[in-house]
Amino acid sequence: MSQLLTRRHFLAGIIATPVLTALYTWRVEPTWVEFVRRDLPIAHLPPDLAGKTLVQLSDTHIGPRVDDDYVVDVFKRVSALAPDFVVHTGDVITYAGPRTIAQARAVLASYPRGRLGSFACLGNHDYGKNWSEPAVAQQVAGLLTAAGCTVLRNQAVRIAGLQFIGLDDLWSRRFQPERILPGLRTDEPALVLNHNPDACDLPRWSGYRGWILAGHTHGGQCKPPFLPPPLLPVRNRSYTAGEFSVGDGRKLYINRGVGHLLRVRFNVRPEVTVFTLIAA
Repeated sequence: MSQLLTRRHFLAGIIATPVLTALYTWRVEPTWVEFVRRDLPIAHLPPDLAGKTLVQLSDTHIGPRVDDDYVVDVFKRVSALAPDFVVHTGDVITYAGPRTIAQARAVLASYPRGRLGSFACLGNHDYGKNWSEPAVAQQVAGLLTAAGCTVLRNQAVRIAGLQFIGLDDLWSRRFQPERILPGLRTDEPALVLNHNPDACDLPRWSGYRGWILAGHTHGGQCKPPFLPPPLLPVRNRSYTAGEFSVGDGRKLYINRGVGHLLRVRFNVRPEVTVFTLIAA
């Protein structure tokens, strides 16, 4: 009898494990956001900005696949931190028609504002179907502006002595760093927002030295233990998530994103990054 029970327990475990894993991957991890805290060393950082906080959001994907209440809750949790800066590195929405704009307007009413400033660049999904609808991107930019966030499209703005540079999206063919980077002074602190990390490998950075904050990959969304994620929307397969040195004095940080395209995450929790600015 005991051998029979042991066998039944063993078989039940075999059946239950994939079922529980599937439920976790579908129902738990996609909205189990992790607040990652780390330092962000910036050369020539003004002393008044040392110790200030900068929160990076990315890939919220407001639209038909991500629950609105979940995104609003993330926004409220960020607001509760009272950050000095808030940045968004693209894919604010997943466009599914005019209703997505109305949906995003309601969700972005809770968008967190930095005490000193909020800034964003756009991602490929912000350009609508096949990344080819600039009118959609214009609407997304308008919604962010109304929410108190400055959208930088191959543009720069200086706040409290720190220059924020937003580069437009690579896949939509709006990535034009030559419009802004050649004019940067090497002794001025700067930070680049750029959605797609593949852009870091292009020879168009005009000697920029410093950090690039990106998103786009979602960390692969599913990652087997001890193995790289099998699916990544980038040519450079090393660009998964976290910190990378890309040479020439540039460093890259890839945020895993808040939202998803498919409600599946395993071993790649959604992320909000809370940086503390320090002098390099």
